Amino acid sequence: MELEQTPTEKIQFSDFLKVDIRVGTIVAVEDYPEARKPAYKLEIDFGELGKKRSSAQITHHYKKEDLIGKQIIAVVNFPPKQIGKFMSEVLTLGLADAEDRVVLVEPTVGIPNGSRLF
Repeated sequence: MELEQTPTEKIQFSDFLKVDIRVGTIVAVEDYPEARKPAYKLEIDFGELGKKRSSAQITHHYKKEDLIGKQIIAVVNFPPKQIGKFMSEVLTLGLADAEDRVVLVEPTVGIPNGSRLF
């Protein structure tokens, strides 16, 4: 995953508003054994936006059964991306821990599915 840790160039607030970041609830989880790095296939309910699929490399910190019902944050307006044989429709957001393993970004209280980050 290895992303650059230095600050990026400044952007305008209008650029930030182009990124549609929403909350959704994970409703289904499958193993993704074909992935290059250990990952799950997620189905996420975004309320009025519907259910979307995402691949997430979160197997170290999360068991499948613990993910059902968990709310997560995702970018919902990227074009779908083919990841192996799987079409990912949204980018589930996470942060790397000290060992570069993904920890999900999630709200601390229940939020209606589809609510937008602003």
